[in-house]
Amino acid sequence: MTSRPDLRTVVSAAAPAGRSARDESQTLRYPLGPLPVLPRPWRTPRHDAGRCDGTGACATACPTGALEVTSTGGQDRVTLDYGKCLFCSLCVDACPSGAMTSTPFEELSVRRRGDLIAVHPSVASLNPSDELRREVATSVGRLFAGSLSIRAVDAGSCNGCEVEVGALLWPRYDLERLGIHLVASPRHADALLVTGPVTRNMRQALEKTYRAVPPPRFVLAVGACGISGGPFAGSAEVEGGVDRVLPVEVYIPGCPPSPVALLHGLWLALGKVEQRMVRGEFSSGIPP
Repeated sequence: MTSRPDLRTVVSAAAPAGRSARDESQTLRYPLGPLPVLPRPWRTPRHDAGRCDGTGACATACPTGALEVTSTGGQDRVTLDYGKCLFCSLCVDACPSGAMTSTPFEELSVRRRGDLIAVHPSVASLNPSDELRREVATSVGRLFAGSLSIRAVDAGSCNGCEVEVGALLWPRYDLERLGIHLVASPRHADALLVTGPVTRNMRQALEKTYRAVPPPRFVLAVGACGISGGPFAGSAEVEGGVDRVLPVEVYIPGCPPSPVALLHGLWLALGKVEQRMVRGEFSSGIPP
């Protein structure tokens, strides 16, 4: 009779190099504590205007048009839209000058769609307005008191985002330790977490679900599809993003966004963390 392998041996073998099985099995402290160093391969693209040669090879390789390279008055301008980005790293592989790199930055959630768009060269401020921050923190704290019930809605997703949302309930992330719960009925919810490009067949269902959520309520758009339509943008069968149908409070980019990115977006929605990206520029403290 063959003996069963020891579970600790299996977990240790599956853990990334340099990280113990104990590290992988413990619940993250984030966002209540520091975020551990994220393992490679890193996914988030970053553009260095100082190294860009303006060939446009990155834009040519991008499958969703998230990157655009234009020339105005003899000056090259690069636009990177994280709301369209699939985080596929094709731009990094195609860039001949090394201007496109990947970083471990995952806290990309923003309140304004425009803050997902980087334009180089630019003179962007790296801090959202204090007035906006105070207004959001005050209103959210008064309305939800640190507890949030969410109804997830699949509006035509490929199911990638749903897998990551489901992972939030694993012991590794333990969403409910933060007072955030996924509920089965919109009548029990405070907010909708919407994935997918909003197909024509799902638009009416999404609108009905939104109306069923007792006010005050808000919406989180998840993933490239939920923000811009992703690879389905321009199709006659999709609306092309949640904000074309409902007002969106927080945008959480990714394809799909990682559980860490989702935690940051949810915590941002509650006004408990500051937005770390403005006009496509990351805040300080990000590894090169």
